[in-house]
Amino acid sequence: MEALETVTYAGTKKNVVESGMVADTPAVSAPQNDGDNWKVKVVLEFPRDTDPFLKSTVKAAEAAIKYHCGKEVEVEIDTEFKSKPRPEVGEMLPGVKNIIAVSSGKGGVGKSTVSANLAIALARLGYKVGLLDTDIFGPSMPKMFDVEDERPYAVKKDGRDLICPIEKYGVKLLSIGFFVSPTTATLWRGGMATSALKQLIADADWGELDYFILDTPPGTSDIHLTLLQTLPITGAVIVSTPQQVALADARKGIDMYRNEKVNVPILGLIENMAWFTPAELPENKYYIFGKEGCKQLAEEMQVPLLAQIPLVQSICDNGDAGTPAALSSDTSTGLAFINLAQSVVTVVNRRNKEKPATKIVGLNK
Repeated sequence: MEALETVTYAGTKKNVVESGMVADTPAVSAPQNDGDNWKVKVVLEFPRDTDPFLKSTVKAAEAAIKYHCGKEVEVEIDTEFKSKPRPEVGEMLPGVKNIIAVSSGKGGVGKSTVSANLAIALARLGYKVGLLDTDIFGPSMPKMFDVEDERPYAVKKDGRDLICPIEKYGVKLLSIGFFVSPTTATLWRGGMATSALKQLIADADWGELDYFILDTPPGTSDIHLTLLQTLPITGAVIVSTPQQVALADARKGIDMYRNEKVNVPILGLIENMAWFTPAELPENKYYIFGKEGCKQLAEEMQVPLLAQIPLVQSICDNGDAGTPAALSSDTSTGLAFINLAQSVVTVVNRRNKEKPATKIVGLNK
């Protein structure tokens, strides 16, 4: 113990004894036979298995014991953790039944708007819903739910410190936007972004969910690969406008999920901004971005067209105000998102009945 009092733990700037890290009285065994050495076994308790000072502290403790007690002493140091380690890949989110990735080939097609309204519509249908904003560099969910000033807190559960998601409109919500300044760019390398994403997935108290909606960033990136290597995604929903440029990128998004190493089922396509209807002329339809482009793509790719969402100013206004259109089923736009949610439930049930569970993409692939 005197030897261990000379070992400083960088996390507290105190020695490991003062820090209460020596979990039990060190066990000392005398030599049993000629030629044997004294043996010392020490158990050090760290806050968590990802402690950055773990290895250096263990090495310092071993060196201190040998210095004070003799170089010939055989030292064994075991480690324990106050907080249980993060679940292994494949064991995360045990209470989640269905994981739905909402994707788009390009930005600006309204994917986040669709994600927010789909999550709220599913909750209004009576399902337990979680929504994860996986766009680390451009999070938008805090604003869409009018919770920009909220800050998630930690809860102790099953020996682990977990982030408690913000709950609003019946949806459990997490976003990196809760932890960074809304006016500052997030200048992170890919490794930092994927690490933060894994924390939002594995180190959060999501609990029991019927649907876990992933609002993914546009395109195909490290974030998508991390999701595919971390979670068994039930299926993907592709959002696009009917514009040919958007449809070309949507094809790439579909190809990513259909890749033989990925094999995530495409649940269907959503045509957003399908037509423009002015408030003063609710019966009129103006096809600004082209007509039924997603319908044609759905037929080409042999996947369902889940919904055609019109370009209506109220959808934008409600998103900016933090009161998404799906909150009201009395409007045509609110009803459109409720119908979308019902379509998603139908295709997910069919997928689960006809196809095996999705496998996580291997890290070596």
